[in-house]
Amino acid sequence: MTQKKATNRLFENKPSENDQMLSVSVSQSDISKWIEAFILDRKVKGLAAGTIYFYQMMLKLFTQYLERCSSPVNLNEITPNLVRAFMIHLEDTGHNPGGRHAAYRSLRALVYFWRDEVEPKNWKNPFTKVAAPITRKTPLPPIESASIQALLATCEIKTKTAERDAALILSLADTGARANELLSMNRDDLDLITGEVYIRQGKGSKPRFVFIGKKARKAIRQYLKARNDSEPALWISEQGGRLTYWGLREMIRRRSKAAGIETPGLHDFRRFFALACLRNGMNLHTLRQLMGHSDLQMLQRYLALSNDDLQKGHIAAGPVDHLLL
Repeated sequence: MTQKKATNRLFENKPSENDQMLSVSVSQSDISKWIEAFILDRKVKGLAAGTIYFYQMMLKLFTQYLERCSSPVNLNEITPNLVRAFMIHLEDTGHNPGGRHAAYRSLRALVYFWRDEVEPKNWKNPFTKVAAPITRKTPLPPIESASIQALLATCEIKTKTAERDAALILSLADTGARANELLSMNRDDLDLITGEVYIRQGKGSKPRFVFIGKKARKAIRQYLKARNDSEPALWISEQGGRLTYWGLREMIRRRSKAAGIETPGLHDFRRFFALACLRNGMNLHTLRQLMGHSDLQMLQRYLALSNDDLQKGHIAAGPVDHLLL
């Protein structure tokens, strides 16, 4: 059976009790059900769990936008103006150019998947009229070390949640791992003696090792000591299951509000790691491997060096001042 026919079968047969993927009666353009089919297709193709979650997160932004506007729209009714309005909404609600570009790509991938499955007649592709948002070429700034310290200060009252939050904040800053990579960790993926962390499925389904330093390991030990469960996930919610990306974002938002600082993006911690490692003398090839990049060009997005950094670099390595004149 071809993949296309197999996907279409999902819209014809009633699912079993254990199959919550799709309901019995589905319009060929029903967005929520086609999102489920799209996600299933990505899973069949073997995309990494983080990539799957990324699609779910981005497409949820679109469905939430439709709910907010009280505009129940089917896929075949998406117009160029609707896509433009969605992009403006994302900008108005604080999403940076990279986030808007990610949402655009995800919605376009969904629409193209639907087009290939349904082969609609007399359908006009809205994405031929709307270009992707322009992303900035200059690196985004990382979270400042003072902001990390302010977040940690809100965790001083030692509850189980505070222990977890402190350990998570330190781990985000100390590993350079993507948020989803960190959240997918199990207890046995971390060696608390050496600090070695096994990332089972990074971007592009590539495993790698990262490391956690002594201070972050101490915080994790305190957090694990406060737990009395058998959940294999390293990071769990207050309800007991694996902490989600949205749960992590909400934790950082709540801690930022308590600290009186602007809420950082989760990726800002990854930028902090990259820039701090470079300033502390790590070579680019080691940094590239730790961050899971295939080439140095990707790494350059994270290295927003200041003039002070450049001056210090010149003082340390300027050729003329090092000549024996």
